[in-house]
Amino acid sequence: MSNQKARIGFIGTGWWATANHLPILKQRSDEQGDVELSAVCRLGKPELRMVQEVFDVPFGTEDYRQMLNEVELDGVVVSSPHTLHFEHALAALDRGLHVMVEKPMCTKAADAQELVRFADEKGLHLLVPLGWHHTSYIQEAKRQLDAGVVGQIESVLCHMASPIRGLLQGLNFDHEANGGGLFPPDPTTWADPVIADGGYGHAQMSHSLGLMSWLTGLVPQDVFAMMTQAESKVEMYDALTVRFTNGVIGALSGSGDIPEGQMFQLDIRIFGSEGMLLLDIERARLAIHRHDKQDHIFDVASDAGGYSCEGPPNNFADLVLGNTSDNYTPGEVAMRSVMILDAAYRSAKSGQMETV
Repeated sequence: MSNQKARIGFIGTGWWATANHLPILKQRSDEQGDVELSAVCRLGKPELRMVQEVFDVPFGTEDYRQMLNEVELDGVVVSSPHTLHFEHALAALDRGLHVMVEKPMCTKAADAQELVRFADEKGLHLLVPLGWHHTSYIQEAKRQLDAGVVGQIESVLCHMASPIRGLLQGLNFDHEANGGGLFPPDPTTWADPVIADGGYGHAQMSHSLGLMSWLTGLVPQDVFAMMTQAESKVEMYDALTVRFTNGVIGALSGSGDIPEGQMFQLDIRIFGSEGMLLLDIERARLAIHRHDKQDHIFDVASDAGGYSCEGPPNNFADLVLGNTSDNYTPGEVAMRSVMILDAAYRSAKSGQMETV
């Protein structure tokens, strides 16, 4: 649909949608004119009216079915609570709409697999916004790995840490200091085990596992996990051992308790038959060390590891418009992170290794 407007609807417009997705697409609508914010759906009539007024959206409803039935759309952004992602994304796909669904794409592997299968069957784009995939030196890491720079991958290490202890504890969250937005996140969205269906894993490791899956192409087979809480009802710390389908093993970990103001940590190390690739966002580095001594330390700016908030919404708009076929954060990649996390939560509960 080149040279037309991408008509976008939103299901769920809380903290992050109003801090990131809506402002970015509104700016694009104002400056480029190729995106139309057509409809929003969220609970709470006063909040709904506020979203419509601030972002100049003509249609608003508390019922996503009404939006899908009554508004002509080309794509939908799903930013509802984790456990509703599957229902909302599936409904939009069923209407023949392209979908950008927030991470975690789903909380259950079977649901994630169904979304990917259904989108593929209908020829629709399914994107999960993972911003680091849009960072230039991380894209260079992907190119190097695709070219076989480390040879056959044999083992991976992936660690992430974030300053979200209060969020996972259900404490008041300073949304103004964390991206802005019209509303603070509802504490239950992240801290209630029934609504969140998990803690740091779903909240943040969905980023790191999605990135690791995208870089390596690895498909999980078995997972053993240990998790601990810290004055919270959901887990704050995760330690996972994963065996992938090709025999590769991985050590994957996460922590929600680095001090406020510290930069996110995301460290991925990929070991192969011909060498290793080291990727870090906190220290912003990309390095390749090979057994034949053909090493390469890439020149990366010290602040290059910042999260790319603009990348996913603009990539989604371009996919909907037909401007590109490159989906940097496809549903297939997010699905593999859900497969790992689903098995990890089952393992932490059973005390046994669980098959994906």
